[in-house]
Amino acid sequence: MPRPVVLIALSVIGVMICPASPAGESERDPRARQLAEQVRAKGWIAYSARSENGTWDVFLSRPDGSQARNITNTPNYEEAAPMFRGDGKKLLYRQIARGSTINHDRWGFQGRLVIADPDGGNAAVVGQDGQWPWATWSPDGKQIACLVPQGIQIVDLASRKVVRSMPREGIYQQLFWSPDGEWFCGTGNHLGVMWTVVRLHLASGKLNAVHKFQSCTPAWFPDSQQIIFSSRPAGQTADGGYGWTQLWMAEGDGSSEQLVYGEDGCHVYGGGLSPDGQYVLFTKSLKDGGGSEDSGGTICLMRFSDAPTIGGASEELRKEHAGTKDGPVLELGRGWEPCWTCQEIGTVQ
Repeated sequence: MPRPVVLIALSVIGVMICPASPAGESERDPRARQLAEQVRAKGWIAYSARSENGTWDVFLSRPDGSQARNITNTPNYEEAAPMFRGDGKKLLYRQIARGSTINHDRWGFQGRLVIADPDGGNAAVVGQDGQWPWATWSPDGKQIACLVPQGIQIVDLASRKVVRSMPREGIYQQLFWSPDGEWFCGTGNHLGVMWTVVRLHLASGKLNAVHKFQSCTPAWFPDSQQIIFSSRPAGQTADGGYGWTQLWMAEGDGSSEQLVYGEDGCHVYGGGLSPDGQYVLFTKSLKDGGGSEDSGGTICLMRFSDAPTIGGASEELRKEHAGTKDGPVLELGRGWEPCWTCQEIGTVQ
């Protein structure tokens, strides 16, 4: 989400890791070690991260952060924003020219779409640079939906043809298709309010706001009924009065809002659920936007049953939210835009 220009200029000076969560804290917390053991065999996580040569690549790891490996490893490109197909048997991501800065608000418009096996094999470029922006899988994996200036396009992957177009109703980024196939969610301009998380019904074309103030990066719960998103609530006094971004959830109609995770001193983005809905993935960093312009943030994992959780001292945030559960949070390392599949993906060499 944008902020006043003067604050952007000041914020880029900071380091990327949140000072409230020093490296290695999760390893010292016995509750986090227990959480790591609990999730270790529950499939794989894909995420973007800097490789040894400095470019962005797509990596795989176990949900506890173990067995990490680079599955694209292309020194001539930057690769970002992986997304597993629903069955976990394919992966899409954006491939961008080497040296490009990945814009945390516009990455879906950057580069070209690539579809590969979940281990990175058989990678195939789909279209040209700028084509199929904000591509998101259909539930059956046979189509993708894309967000273009003219509207939302649904594309048949076998023929590469647009089979349906519909108005985007103000959605301008971060388009995601619900697992039940009935809805889109995205970030839009709703009734003149920018940075509103919205839900769009495919059959009727009707749109409703999920959260109207300074909210973005929505993702679906596996049941297609709830949405997780980032929000920067009004009234915060920290960070020059602009405040910190937190992870929230709500019903698709906007009701039953609840804090999932927050931490004063950190911006929390990239929230998503495990396929079984039992765990939450997100990233946190000092820099607004999740850190894609630099080296990402700290990828974190928590139990959904432990929401709401607040990290660190977070005195201001705790005054707003009494009775939080404050469960363990497992820190997996540096990265951006993580996603999760419960499917097995070959043998790590």
